[in-house]
Amino acid sequence: MTTSDAARESYYERTGAHTFKPTAHAGGAWSPDEQHFSPLAGLVVHAIDGFLAGRPGGLTLSRISFDILGRLALDECAITVETVRPGRTIELLEATVVIGGRAVVRARAWLLTTLDTSAVADSPREPLPAPGTLPSWAMSESWNGGYVASVDVRRVPPVRRGRTAAWLSSPVELVAGEPIGDLASFVALVDTANGIAVQQDPAEWMFPNLDLTIHLHRRPRGRWTGLDTTVTFGPTGQGLTSSVLHDVDGPVGQAEQILTVRPQPGVSG
Repeated sequence: MTTSDAARESYYERTGAHTFKPTAHAGGAWSPDEQHFSPLAGLVVHAIDGFLAGRPGGLTLSRISFDILGRLALDECAITVETVRPGRTIELLEATVVIGGRAVVRARAWLLTTLDTSAVADSPREPLPAPGTLPSWAMSESWNGGYVASVDVRRVPPVRRGRTAAWLSSPVELVAGEPIGDLASFVALVDTANGIAVQQDPAEWMFPNLDLTIHLHRRPRGRWTGLDTTVTFGPTGQGLTSSVLHDVDGPVGQAEQILTVRPQPGVSG
């Protein structure tokens, strides 16, 4: 797929007020008939943006946690959003993704009040090298799926097992014909972290994540998502993918993914 072809494509098409149909570009890395969670996470944030549209400003999404409850079939999904804890300065929302009549993802988002704290804004994290200074990495050489094929990845050397920093962007629209906010576009690439800093060969080991939790200390902007990622495997079947998140202006937050680590069928551990 060329960049010009991808620019005319999307990960999802809206089919109703709260329903969306995934395209082949949303195809997963572990199975061709499943969705990759990364664009689905961005779609959830897009649904939250729609839920909040028209309300007075003053609150900003500062943490969102996704629990993946089951198989993400490459089928139409419905997303509902509700307020769990209303408030003028702090609010909690919950979004639920349903596929085939079954809840497959539940997400909770904390919104915090917006204040001017620019006088004390600071982070000890160093910014990543600009994406324009780095060559593209063909992620599809290591992973399968329509989503992986759609993403432009620029890795920061040196690259070593379980430790990588990279920039990601995509020319593919999240939802066909709809304006997408910077946060939804940013989040739509974060789950890729588990595939850029590979700890073991995915042909021999499976290590899908069961969740994704993102904490933000400021709102990301721009078309690039930066991931400074470390992947750790424990001795009893669990793993952890940890990422410092960046936009082109510097660090914006952190993300964590818990992994279930096991040999591929037919491969002895």
